[in-house]
Amino acid sequence: MKTCKNCGKCGPHCLAKWLLIVGGLNWGLVGLLDYNLVESLFGAWGWLVTLIYVLVGLSAVLMLIEGKCGSCKK
Repeated sequence: MKTCKNCGKCGPHCLAKWLLIVGGLNWGLVGLLDYNLVESLFGAWGWLVTLIYVLVGLSAVLMLIEGKCGSCKK
């Protein structure tokens, strides 16, 4: 599997990293300003909001098992 030029991680881990950044920023906005950016952008499509939340959650699980990936650089 190819590694990302920027972070040295495999594709799934690179995507997971970015999803976690977006998810963390969204939760920061919810906590500080009571503003949910994901729902503001995609609220008309409830299934898409749910999918985004599930992908962020799966990204967290993937990052937990990051050390077991043989494709990522150490």
